[in-house]
Amino acid sequence: MRTIFSFLRKLRQLDDVVARVRSVQEALGRIETRQLSGAPISALSQAEFRVFSQWGEDGIIQRLIQNVPINHCVFVEFGVQDYQESNTRFLLMHNNWTGLVIDADQGNIDKIRQDEIYWRYNLKAECSFVTRDNINALLKRNGLDGDIGLLSIDIDGNDYWVWEAIETVKPYIVVVEYNARFGPDRAVTVPYDEKFTRACAHYSMIYYGASLSALVALGARKGYDFVGANSAGNNAFFVRRDLRPSSLPVRTAAEGFVASQFRESRGENGQLLFLTFDEEQRILKDLPLVEVPA
Repeated sequence: MRTIFSFLRKLRQLDDVVARVRSVQEALGRIETRQLSGAPISALSQAEFRVFSQWGEDGIIQRLIQNVPINHCVFVEFGVQDYQESNTRFLLMHNNWTGLVIDADQGNIDKIRQDEIYWRYNLKAECSFVTRDNINALLKRNGLDGDIGLLSIDIDGNDYWVWEAIETVKPYIVVVEYNARFGPDRAVTVPYDEKFTRACAHYSMIYYGASLSALVALGARKGYDFVGANSAGNNAFFVRRDLRPSSLPVRTAAEGFVASQFRESRGENGQLLFLTFDEEQRILKDLPLVEVPA
């Protein structure tokens, strides 16, 4: 019995440590945000800082909302896993936005609903495998229609096709993952497959998503200007054309392209291979891609 009580006490102590670390993260994020306000930058990547995002997206998003007039402080993010690492958690906690997060794993959704942020803030968590055929119904079912502040898309697969299909909401800002391995020039995406999962599509884990050029062209057709990418070379940022201020100049795909440096390619047994760009290209060259309107 003592062993059980000792174990439970250690768990409570661990929870307390995690809570304190999060408080420090938030405090540093608030400081970074204040320092960012009004600071001149020539590229979005100069605004980067990380609180809960995987790379520097927290800082870039703070920079964007400081410059874009936001009247609807609502976000949607899908592909969030358990929401510990995400593009919108800092928006929720620091800026007190409301939002909807979607993930295909019920276990992840349960963890989100059990997190204290679920009662501290106005957050909805929905379990669904997002496709181009269900995304608008998912949004409507959660009361989302018309203008929203931000949409973040990171589903490691049908990102292009899902963004193309979204009609229910009109985000002010869109963050969408691109696959830098497809280069800065080709407007390509993986073929649409409503059951697409990155792990099943190819063992290498590098065959997914769309090129930056494809997303920039799609954004332009939907009324969005590309304003830059993060320094990691995997997330592109768009602002609705009717709201983009002159402080955020439009970039072409060639101007804004950043090549990713992370080496996440895997072998058939799941081991990391640390392949070079050229070695990755040899894997991708025989895999099907769809050329989309540029």
